[in-house]
Amino acid sequence: MTSVIFDLDGTLADTSGDLLAAANVCFRDMGAGDVLTAADAGAALRGGRAMLALGLTRLGRLDEALIAKYYPVLLEAYDGAIDLHTVMYPGAMEAVAAIKADGFAVGICTNKPAALAEKLLQSLGVRDAFASMIGADTLPVRKPDPAPLLAAARAAGGSDTCILIGDSDTDRNTARAAGVPSVLVTFGPSGEDMAALEPEALLHDYADLPALARHLLRGEAAA
Repeated sequence: MTSVIFDLDGTLADTSGDLLAAANVCFRDMGAGDVLTAADAGAALRGGRAMLALGLTRLGRLDEALIAKYYPVLLEAYDGAIDLHTVMYPGAMEAVAAIKADGFAVGICTNKPAALAEKLLQSLGVRDAFASMIGADTLPVRKPDPAPLLAAARAAGGSDTCILIGDSDTDRNTARAAGVPSVLVTFGPSGEDMAALEPEALLHDYADLPALARHLLRGEAAA
């Protein structure tokens, strides 16, 4: 069975608010107060280390040792308040249901640590909708290595044939390395930059995804 594989942060859900809050726990511990704001949502969706690097750069204290020291602190803070502000993007789960009704399998491939991804998906009440979930530490490698994507596809549908729905150059490069199409969403914080990555398709609204999946995976005429 062919599958549609989703990134999580910035693709299925806007997790930026809770991620930024966790990073600011670290900066407060450093005595710097809340360094990051909602305007930094794009950095939040690139992960904990990216947030720490951005904040430390603003403080004039960029140091890999500090990032290494505070990354576990960030993860602990995030684990303790993982869903206060996080919301699924409009229409995401309706699109997942429609894709499954069309006969495709669905799964998730994320660079979020697997335990945190599982916890968040359970908290949001959507975990059971996905046949597979591969996190950053499920395998020895992570995106943009193609292995996690192919593992998610095989676990969901039993074959390597898939498309990846994402929101970043990491997702574009992962799909390219795996030799499969990518669809990049334009409604996230970095949406205006997605066209320059030249994915096989851009997604402006989740209502359009079922037709895109049929087009890219079955060759049906685009709507």
